[in-house]
Amino acid sequence: MSVYDEFPPEFWQGIEQFNHGQFYDCHDTLEAIWLECYGTEKKFYQGILQIAVACYHLSNLNWRGCAILLGEGMSRLGQYPADYAGIDVDALIDRSQEMLLIVQQAGESGVNQVAREYGLIGESVTASDVERSLPHIKRV
Repeated sequence: MSVYDEFPPEFWQGIEQFNHGQFYDCHDTLEAIWLECYGTEKKFYQGILQIAVACYHLSNLNWRGCAILLGEGMSRLGQYPADYAGIDVDALIDRSQEMLLIVQQAGESGVNQVAREYGLIGESVTASDVERSLPHIKRV
């Protein structure tokens, strides 16, 4: 049995949604399993959920919500080993930390530009137009 079999299929569905920028859907998917979870995975699910919601907030130009949830999500994920659940936790935290610093430096008045640079807003944004990379969840 691999580590991938230890987590419900909904978890992996949420990871796919996250990686495709479907942050609201990811939230809904992971929240459903998070609410039912009582083990060590509960805070892990919540940490990923919070980073997804932070990205969603950035897409809605909610600077404060983005900054707060990035910090909370990273704090929760920081309690887990670097390769927990077959996920590269350290890479997710590093990319989220990078994003948090950019969001904090931009401040509320610069949130529109940051969201645009991440490709979260703007007309017909393509990968080649994006200046910054959103957090991504990689398997190890």
